[in-house]
Amino acid sequence: MRLGEATARELFASARVARLATVTPEGEPHLVPIVFVAVGSRIVTAVDAKPKSTLSLQRLANIAAYPRVCVLADRYDEDWTQLWWVRADGRAHVVESDPALLQPLVDRYSQYAEQSPPGPLIVIDVDRWTGWSSAG
Repeated sequence: MRLGEATARELFASARVARLATVTPEGEPHLVPIVFVAVGSRIVTAVDAKPKSTLSLQRLANIAAYPRVCVLADRYDEDWTQLWWVRADGRAHVVESDPALLQPLVDRYSQYAEQSPPGPLIVIDVDRWTGWSSAG
């Protein structure tokens, strides 16, 4: 059953992880899992300290080339009456540092209180929320 915008936002915000879809400068799809915080019509995620070969991530180059992105959060359960997904479509930009944007992430994920993300933030201004739920 199709979700209304308010319900879609609420379910999305409740998810602990989502997937960020970008497009490479060559036009190829690129999908990565992210942790995030949803604040109003914005989604904020960060390049964090989890092991990486570089902080110059492909997703950052992709956003610089094509700022249109999609973020998908969902819930799977063996009880299929509990299934849902929400997609947020919008425009992303990279912010090198902004304590006001970082703090909600720190508040949501205790790992960030222990070790603040060293890389930039990705801020997504969502212009469309769509979703589906088996429960309606």
